[in-house]
Parts: sequence; structure tokens; C-alpha cells
Amino acid sequence: MDPTPPGAGRELGRAESLNLLGSVSVGRVVFTHQALPTIRPVNHVLHDGCVIVRTHPGAALLSAIGTVVAYEADVIHEGDRIGWSVIAVGFARRVGARELTRFRTLPCPSVAGEMTEVIRIDPELVTGFALDGELPAEQAV
Repeated sequence: MDPTPPGAGRELGRAESLNLLGSVSVGRVVFTHQALPTIRPVNHVLHDGCVIVRTHPGAALLSAIGTVVAYEADVIHEGDRIGWSVIAVGFARRVGARELTRFRTLPCPSVAGEMTEVIRIDPELVTGFALDGELPAEQAV
């Protein structure tokens, strides 16, 4: 029998967290822009354990190149409170010319425009959390 009570969460290991991150195509990148915390929803793919994001020239996200960023993705079903959330923290780099052609078509951004810039986030720290069911009535908000 599982010792985890309904409604409890559990931490996920790095491998499981990266697997879940790779199973979705949309997340949020957290970075600093003009000295303020900024969050942008973006499409991504996971490639060799790194998060790959395409964006357009002039995007605020380009200011994150060369800095540490956080990337978060999740799937949470509110009604039954089942799901997961993964956060990958690492250095954001512009993809070099040799790799650029490989990522020109991936991932397919949700917004229109010329998506010629490609950013790779190399996760140093990966944390994940799973929600395993409904909270007991006395804990529900």
C-alpha cells in the first residue's frame, strides 16, 4: 500500500522531472529584464537534457542570454488536484550557428512572426513536484 496519503505531494527526481518537462510543449521562462523579474510563456522542446526555445529578434527574452534563468512547466487538473510541476534552473545561451539550422523549425511557436533566435537553457538544478490527488476536506482552500 502506498504510504502517501491522498492530496499529498511528492518530490520527483531529476530524470522523472526532465521526462515530464519533455512531455509538454509550453512552459514559462523566468528572467530579469530591465532590473525587474519577468515571466514569458513560450513553446519549448527538450533536447539532450536542455530546454530549447525559439523567439523573435527584439524579444525581451534575449536579454536573458548569458544569465541564469528558471524554466517552469506543469500539468495540473484543478478538479481532482492531480498533476505535476517541474522547474529547471540554468544558464541561458544563444544557440550557435552550427546548431541553429537543427532548431529553426522546432519548437513551433504559438505566436506568429519571424522566430529566428534560438535559446538553449542548460539546467543545473531540476526540481519536480507531483500532486497525487484531492486534498482532504479540512485542508481544501
